[in-house]
Amino acid sequence: MASLRLLQHMLPSILILASLQACMGDTTVPAQLNNDVLGLLVFKSDLHDPSSYLASWNEDDDSPCSWDFVQCNPATGRVSQLSLEGLGLLGRIGKGLQNLQHLKVLSLSNNNFSGDISTEKLALPPNLESLNLSRNSLSGLLPTALVNMSSIKFLDLSENSLSGPLPDNLFDNCFSLRYLSLSGNLLQGPLPSTLPRCSVLNGLNLSNNHFSGNPDFASGIWSLKRLRTLDFSNNAFSGSAPQGISALHNLKVLLLQGNDFSGPVPADIGLCPHLGRVDISYNLFTGALPDSLQRLNSLTFFSLSDNMFTGDFPQWIGNMSSLKYLDFSNNGFTGSLPASIGDLKSLSYLSLSNNKLVGAIPLSLAYCNALSVIRLSDNSFSGSIPEGLFDLGLEEIHFSQMGLTGSIPPGSSRLFESLKMLDLSRNNLKGNIPAEVGLFSNLRYLNLSWNNLQSRMPPELGFFQNLTVLDLRNSALFGSIPGDICDSGSLGILQLDGNSLNGPIPNEIGNCSSLYLMSLSHNNLSGLIPKSISKLNKLKILKLEYNELSGEIPQELGRLENLLAVNISYNRLVGRLPVGSVFQSLDQTALQGNLGICSPLLKGPCTMNVPKPLVLDPNAYNNQMGGHRHRDESPMSTTDRHHMFLSISAIVAISAATLIVVGVIIISLLNVSARRRPAFVETALESMCSSSSRSGSLASGKLILFDSRSSPEWISSPESLLNKASEIGEGVFGTVYKIPLGVQGRVVAIKKLVTSNIIQCLEDFDREVRILGKARHPNLIALKGYYWTPQMQLLVTEFATNGSLQSKLHERLPSTPPLSWANRFKILLGTAKGLAHLHHSYRPPIIHYNIKPSNILLDENYNPKISDFALVRLLTKIDQHVVSNRFQTALGYVAPELACQSLRVNEKCDVYGFGVLILELVTGRRPVEYGEDNVVILTDHVRVLLEQGNVLGCIDLSMGEYPEDEVLPVLKLALVCTSQIPSCRPTMAEVVQIMQIIKTPIPHTLEAF
Repeated sequence: MASLRLLQHMLPSILILASLQACMGDTTVPAQLNNDVLGLLVFKSDLHDPSSYLASWNEDDDSPCSWDFVQCNPATGRVSQLSLEGLGLLGRIGKGLQNLQHLKVLSLSNNNFSGDISTEKLALPPNLESLNLSRNSLSGLLPTALVNMSSIKFLDLSENSLSGPLPDNLFDNCFSLRYLSLSGNLLQGPLPSTLPRCSVLNGLNLSNNHFSGNPDFASGIWSLKRLRTLDFSNNAFSGSAPQGISALHNLKVLLLQGNDFSGPVPADIGLCPHLGRVDISYNLFTGALPDSLQRLNSLTFFSLSDNMFTGDFPQWIGNMSSLKYLDFSNNGFTGSLPASIGDLKSLSYLSLSNNKLVGAIPLSLAYCNALSVIRLSDNSFSGSIPEGLFDLGLEEIHFSQMGLTGSIPPGSSRLFESLKMLDLSRNNLKGNIPAEVGLFSNLRYLNLSWNNLQSRMPPELGFFQNLTVLDLRNSALFGSIPGDICDSGSLGILQLDGNSLNGPIPNEIGNCSSLYLMSLSHNNLSGLIPKSISKLNKLKILKLEYNELSGEIPQELGRLENLLAVNISYNRLVGRLPVGSVFQSLDQTALQGNLGICSPLLKGPCTMNVPKPLVLDPNAYNNQMGGHRHRDESPMSTTDRHHMFLSISAIVAISAATLIVVGVIIISLLNVSARRRPAFVETALESMCSSSSRSGSLASGKLILFDSRSSPEWISSPESLLNKASEIGEGVFGTVYKIPLGVQGRVVAIKKLVTSNIIQCLEDFDREVRILGKARHPNLIALKGYYWTPQMQLLVTEFATNGSLQSKLHERLPSTPPLSWANRFKILLGTAKGLAHLHHSYRPPIIHYNIKPSNILLDENYNPKISDFALVRLLTKIDQHVVSNRFQTALGYVAPELACQSLRVNEKCDVYGFGVLILELVTGRRPVEYGEDNVVILTDHVRVLLEQGNVLGCIDLSMGEYPEDEVLPVLKLALVCTSQIPSCRPTMAEVVQIMQIIKTPIPHTLEAF
């Protein structure tokens, strides 16, 4: 390795010498030794090769043509191709490769190369034709010279961390470029106007970036007449797609999904005869489909789901005879399905869910012999299920909420082997569950709920080896629960509510080792609750209410540490509650209606189904211990025990008060220490900032918008726009203003940051703000840009039309309707998803630090958007200003450990704040409220009410009707999130999962498939 480093240092001198020798006609030095061998060895010296794939690269060889992964031109003996895909190489791409003058193909994809790819740091051979650097960790701006190499034909830089906008002159000289992929980076802004100069471009992939604006199809992309593949998916493009796509006569693949395109689909799209794949899903397209689409006889993949299309379902669909994948779901199509749909003999995937289709399911659909997945749910179909469909080799059948009648077809041997998911819920099906259902050996999901089957529980359910979800709620079932229902051990959700099942819960239920939701409520089950339930270590929700269960609740159930919700109300249970788990915090609604459960929450007798305890002679016990007792000394009296209880309570109260006092003292000491922090720290930071070399590429006093190529020149002084009339809020980090930008009426929010303690280096400020700008999620406020001068720093963000949650919850005008429970749950779930994205999608995780209603903004549909996340990154240090304001403006939201651990901020602090946010939304009360004689801490108040069984009394009645089976588990989740011990709080990913289970268990489970 030392010799390699020596070669690396000597390479410039050797190359100069070789050049002089060539000029003087000296041919005594082999070209391979001076160029190819040395170049490759220097390139290798910059790398870490953990698996020694490059061991054959020997510095003693005169030629590299025998080396692994190297190919030479047999005529010249020079290296022509270097392919190092997927070797796990680490390091930077050094300058050794520039000496491979005859290299045509270079592929370094699927490694761990890192670093900037600027022209100064990435030197490449001049005659390169194919360059593949995909799936690495390369960063920085995209250099113009890389695309404008006169010889380059193939360029793949996908799945790296390239960032920033593309320079407008990027494609000035791309006359040879045939394929370009920049997919999966962090690029942003509009497309360069020079793109149409790539006249021979065959493939263009810009997917999975942050590009925005309108790509100007008419004068730009549509002029690339040799294009065969165009992929703009998963960006932020907007606007309409004008006519003219027919100019792309050779186009085979068109992918526009995941943008904000609007208006109708171009009417001439069907004039691209070679189109084989079209995906325009997840946009805002409207209107009816153009009839020209029926000409696309070569189309195999067609998806336009999640748009706003209307009009009748196209009757010409059968003309697209090559279709294999068809997805029209989540639109507004009307009418009926044509019989010609049976002509799609190659169709394997059909999804028409969530439209307004009517009529019967065509019998001809059974002629689609290649069908694997069929999804027709949430329409208004009528009639019965065509039996012929159950003769196909289907893997998924989704026919829920369609109004179907008749019985469930028995199925064929072909279906038995293939079917994985069957959802026939929310119809009006009748008759027995076919015995053949037990033959579905690969079935993972079975949902027959909300039908009128009037059938026994089929014993064949025990045959399932892979079943994960079994939902038979409200289907008029009777009989007993089969004992072998969990023989496979894979069942995760078991829902049998609302039937007429009788007999005991089988003891074999303990074999359901994967079960996390078991709901058997509203049946006629009797007998004891099996002790074997205590084996279900993953169980989170247990619902047994409204049955005839008797006896005591097994104490062993207290071992179930993952339980979040239990309901055993309205049975015939008696005795003590299990010690541990969630049982000690159950409220009255989960226990009431039983014969004699021992709980202070319930009125009536406490019945113990156990014999009286044996009373031992206390003297005998003392004698065994070698102690002595006076004959006249009696055992502890009831009065003594009462006094002991009072003394213990007093001790607990005194201890709690002591902890509070200690916490206040610690905070005060921290504030004092912050004030006494040496001034030379700040001086040193400022000195470093002013003395460091600057590139001069960033302009002070200029408004920088990430989605624009240049700053709006008409805004010469953004601070002049910030007046009292436009002010809409104020927080720890600064004041917020509502500002219109441009004549188009675009409105943004501008936060004027507090100047104290904010980063004072423009380059550092720019870097940190751009990092925050890359944190994109539907539930995060998008950062649009910034303005910086030494005296003023502004952040430009998107504007949320419905203001903050604080204004809707606590500052609502009498004329404004209160938030409904549906909106409150949406706000909570969206906020949880946004925090989970910050915590789990970035390393290190982004901590919000200041969760409260004023930082939760709402769009026009009441979708939450978290603001002010990670602004602490813009601080040079967390000093007295932030500490004191944090505690003063977020009272009740501060996690208790912040007062005891020198302000160590981690994800669990955000979880605590989110738990308080739940309580505030459900109760409508502030986290801390001051009365004349007392102070009410919301977390403590709700916890006490829950213990007393009166928790429903704290729910905000202004939101109108609410489902108790959602509100109560959400309140309990809040108390878990606000646990005093950080390790006892769940992660935000777990919070999202729990909330989805609370709302609707089944769709959440589907996400796993």
